[in-house]
Amino acid sequence: MREFTASMARLWLFLVLCLPASPAAADQAGKAVPAPTRAAPAPTTERATFAGGCFWCMETAFEGTAGVLSVTSGYSGGPEKNPTYEMVSSGRTGHAEAVQVVFDAKRISYSRLLDLFWRNIDPTQAGGQFCDRGRQYRSAIFWNGATQRRLAEESRRAIEASKRLKGPIVTQIVSFTAFYRAEEYHQDYYKKNPEHYAAYREGCGRDRRLREIWGSQASAAH
Repeated sequence: MREFTASMARLWLFLVLCLPASPAAADQAGKAVPAPTRAAPAPTTERATFAGGCFWCMETAFEGTAGVLSVTSGYSGGPEKNPTYEMVSSGRTGHAEAVQVVFDAKRISYSRLLDLFWRNIDPTQAGGQFCDRGRQYRSAIFWNGATQRRLAEESRRAIEASKRLKGPIVTQIVSFTAFYRAEEYHQDYYKKNPEHYAAYREGCGRDRRLREIWGSQASAAH
């Protein structure tokens, strides 16, 4: 029995040392093992809601900015649910034309969005913006949470302290309640109807007034 066990042990050792490795094992021999890939960090998604007159123009204030994931035209600040453009534009609902900005807070701060907002509006104009008149075209920051409220109020005080404006700031800083997406033909209007958009923006005097207020800090027209 002892001799048989020894013979089996020698046979096993022969097989291990002399028989070729499997194709899969041979393929891996001598190859460096690649390091595991690291997934990109997930975005820290937050939302900011602003009103600054025509939402076509406010879309272009934020779109294309690094860290901004999407900009949607819609309605905010009124009590009625699911308002239509016809309802809002008549001034009956209390809503303002607004945009909702979804952004990656790891790449762009809410304070930076506030800077873009202020330099795309006339904070001293009550009852509308530029050539668009009525409360539906008022300027407003709809804050969501205590941090957004604090930063919005701090940004307003900083502009007031700069003495750049020739009148008091009338832009509202109010609590966010709801945002309703506008009809599809309003989304990315500047892309769908570039000639009409450019003519409207020029005719409304938006960029001319922004340059008067903000000088070189004025937002560039899209």
